[in-house]
Amino acid sequence: MITVRKLLPEDMDKAAELERVCFSRPWSKRELSASACHPCAVYLAALDGGEVIGYAGMYVAADAAEINNIAVFPEYRRRGAATALINGLVDACKERGVKKLSLDVRESNTAALCLYKKNGFFRVGKRRGYYTAPKEDAVLLDKDI
Repeated sequence: MITVRKLLPEDMDKAAELERVCFSRPWSKRELSASACHPCAVYLAALDGGEVIGYAGMYVAADAAEINNIAVFPEYRRRGAATALINGLVDACKERGVKKLSLDVRESNTAALCLYKKNGFFRVGKRRGYYTAPKEDAVLLDKDI
């Protein structure tokens, strides 16, 4: 069963490993730790049997929040971990009075686009050439809370 809790300092090695596995421009353990410690940040871990299998992070400013990363190890995908993380972020938004949750995603990442649509996100725009390695447009998505 997948559970979600706050991402802890002792989870940073696993979060950095997730970054390396899931992203072409991974954040380092140091960057992740600094981001997670920011006063406006909310970082969550998805666990299966006590093992960190995914993580998500966002920044909150006034009544808006932006997801900066969601990552799940490939062998645990399509089992509900990403949805559980999104639900955890939405709950944190509600607790903080957030009205809009935003994110961007690679245009070619159809699996993520489907996941976000299934979870109530809608397309609001595009950033041309936003991603590097490889260069690609970002699709901008919002969710009303």
